[in-house]
This record gives sequence, C-alpha cells and structure tokens, in this order.
Amino acid sequence: MCAMPIPVRLFHITSIDNLAAIFQQGELVSKTRGEALHLGYHNIAHAGAQSKRAARAVIDPPGGTIHDYVPFYFAPRSPMLSAIHHGQVAGCNYGQSDIVHFELLVRRVIDENAEIVFYDRNATKAYSVPYTDPYQLKNAIAWDLLTEPPTLDGFCRYFHDRHEPAKYMDRCEKRQAEFLVKKAVPIDWFTRIGVMNDHAAQLVLGLAEAAGVNVSVQIMPEWYFQER
Repeated sequence: MCAMPIPVRLFHITSIDNLAAIFQQGELVSKTRGEALHLGYHNIAHAGAQSKRAARAVIDPPGGTIHDYVPFYFAPRSPMLSAIHHGQVAGCNYGQSDIVHFELLVRRVIDENAEIVFYDRNATKAYSVPYTDPYQLKNAIAWDLLTEPPTLDGFCRYFHDRHEPAKYMDRCEKRQAEFLVKKAVPIDWFTRIGVMNDHAAQLVLGLAEAAGVNVSVQIMPEWYFQER
C-alpha cells in the first residue's frame, strides 16, 4: 500500500465566475451559508447529487448536513471535473479552463481548530464511513489508488472503475473521498489557486486585485485533463 503523502493536500473546484463573490466575502463558504448570504454561486455540480448532499446528515459532532460544509477532494483532476470537461453536467456550460482549484493543507485546517469530518469515499454513498480524527487519515483513505503510478503532480492519472484487478472495482468512489470543513474556509488559509492556462491566471489575478485579495495563482496543467 502506498504511504500517505506529506503534507496532505486538499482540493476544491469552482467556476471563475464565482471568484468575485468569494473574494468579496473573504472566504470560501458552505452551500448553506452561501445561500443564506445570497451569494448566487454558479453551480457546477449534478443536481441529483446536490439534493442528496442537502439531505445527508453528518456524524454528530460536528453535525449538520453535507451542505453545511465546504467540500474538498484529496486530489485534483477529479471525476467531477471530468464530468464538466465532457459536458455531462446538466445546466453547466463551463469548460474545464473555466474551473479553478483551491488548494489547502490538512495541517492548516487542524492548526486552526476547524470543525471537520472526512469520508473514505464519496460522502453521498450510504456506506461511506465518516471520521473526525485526523490521525485516521493514514488508514481511512485509499492512498494506494490516489497516488499509484502513472502520476501527475503525485496523483494517479486514472480513476475509472475496472473489474480486474479487484482493487479497481470501486476506484471511482474512493477517488472521491471527501474532507469537509464546517461553515467556511478563509482565503488566507489556501496555499494557492491552480488554473489551467495563462488566460485563466490573468482573470483570477484581476479579480483578486479588484477585491484587494492577496492570493497565489499558479498555472497547473497537471490538475486538468489534457486529452482532446
């Protein structure tokens, strides 16, 4: 089994069109909080999945529903980004170049004493297992699937399910293991924002400057799908 990478990185994707509101707020907020503040985020997710997340209760403590948390994956190039890239998300007209990755370190979240819960796979699955002790990350997450070669920026290029070998039969949902941070994550907690190309970088930097936000923006093609 592959060892857990150190530091453990987390990734949240959103549309560039949401950045003005995020920067103005000074934090990335949960869906529940965003709706209460009338931020009007542009949705990039499957409607059916969002309904499940709104209803799915989180282990108490910390309690609430999944929508009371800011969700993160443990790797970029997620199945969700793939769905956007291939036009499989109803009502979402964005391409992947319109999507940015917020990168966050688990140790920063823990140092800030944030309320967290994480799951061994997609959190909407009825059989997903919740954890609240960060020391369990080492064994709870399928690091062997996330970090096995061939890799891009340390993460496996592939996530699709396969019948053989058996460890790949539920690879996609394990690849979507989630780390949830309750309520909000301040902008200054993030290590950087990763974008696909220079055009996107210039857009993000312009929005950050307009909002008076100091944030690192880096072109990270390894976080995106390059096939045509």
